[in-house]
Formats: sequence, C-alpha cells, structure tokens
Amino acid sequence: QVQLVESGGGLVQPGGSLRLSCAASGIIFTFDVMGWYRQAPGKQRELVAETTRGGSTTCTDSVKGRFTISRDGAENTVYLQMNSLKPEDTAVYYCKGFYAGSTYWGRGTQVTVSS
Repeated sequence: QVQLVESGGGLVQPGGSLRLSCAASGIIFTFDVMGWYRQAPGKQRELVAETTRGGSTTCTDSVKGRFTISRDGAENTVYLQMNSLKPEDTAVYYCKGFYAGSTYWGRGTQVTVSS
C-alpha cells in the first residue's frame, strides 16, 4: 500500500522558517511528479510547488523567492524549505505523488504562522 508521510510542520513566528519533508513507502516505482499543496480554513486546496522526475519545478507566485522544493528521487522523498513565512501561509500542507495516471496524497501537516 502506497503511503506518503509528511513531517516538519509546526508553529513559527512571522519571518521564520520551516522545512517540510515527505517520504513515500510501499512503492516500487519512482513518482513522475511530487509536490506540495496546502489548504487554509475555508479555502480550496491549492498548489504550492511541484517537481518532476526530470528536475523541473514550478511554484505558485505567492511563495516564489521564499519557498524551495527539492527532491531525492531515488528515495521518493520531497522537501519544502519555507523561509520568510507569513501568517497567510498558515494551512495544512499536503504531499502529493503522481505516477501512471494515479495521484497519491499524504494526510497533511499543519503549519501555523503566528506571533
């Protein structure tokens, strides 16, 4: 059974940093795409950043210059380095993996940015 497990969330003050990690287990393939999405209370889930197996990355405009996605493809692990965090970054962050037409999700990790 495929599992994606996120870690690294927590409470941080505005301007602070967090590093999220997502590790996959129960698979014998390499995800074509891995990424991070987030969902704030009362809002739809939105893309934060994604990276392909070939190394291409994309991220939403609101986090450009502050967040960096990276991946250890051999291990199906993806990271999200988040700097200069803002209160509006508060959300549950979900890890996503995509392979052969199927999408897999982690259960999410809470990130709260507050003083």
